[in-house]
Order: sequence, then structure tokens, then C-alpha cells
Amino acid sequence: MTLSNIKPFIPSGGNFEASKELFLAFGFEIIWESKGYVGFQKDSVSFILQDYENKELAQNLMIQIEVDDLDDFWNELEKKEISKKFKVKLRKPTTFPYGREVHFIDIAGVCWHFAEK
Repeated sequence: MTLSNIKPFIPSGGNFEASKELFLAFGFEIIWESKGYVGFQKDSVSFILQDYENKELAQNLMIQIEVDDLDDFWNELEKKEISKKFKVKLRKPTTFPYGREVHFIDIAGVCWHFAEK
């Protein structure tokens, strides 16, 4: 048996449409959509956004995505004014004992770790 991919179901929080717009602004593309679900993909990363609100789940869920160039990634986010447009939390590139990351708390409360390879 060979495993090849994982596609987490991510809760959207209380505003499914705003969450869709947020991930589009991040550069993800919608590859399919069905009632209450959207499949997103960018390069080899994909996930399913679910029209679902559960604050306890969202605030305890963390996702890590590796990027080739964290500084370029951060500069793109700043240019797009993601934090301002969507009222979400972004932490600039920071070095931690386990590596360098940008942290992003989405509309639902999920913490995304964009990590430098």
C-alpha cells in the first residue's frame, strides 16, 4: 500500500463565501465545487473547504504548508493586503526552534503555518 496525498477538510467558519474569497486571494484555485464544499489547489497542495462552523475545532486545528521562498510569500501577502481586506491575523516571518514560518489565522480560526523548506 502506498499513500500519496492528504486533503484535509477545513471548516469555513460562519462565512463560507468570505472564506472562499480569502483562499482565492491567497492564490489557491477552485478545482471543483459542490453544495457546501469547495476543492482548492495551488501547485501540489490541496484541501477541501467545508461550509461548517465549529470554533472549538477550528481554534485547535493547525495546517503546515511548505513554501520555496518564505520572504517572497510574505511580500505577496503584504501586497495583496490580505490581513486588512479579510480582517485575519498574519504574523511576519519568524524563526522558531523548529524552523522559520509565517503564521496565519483564517476566518474560522484555523492556524496555518507557511514554513520555509
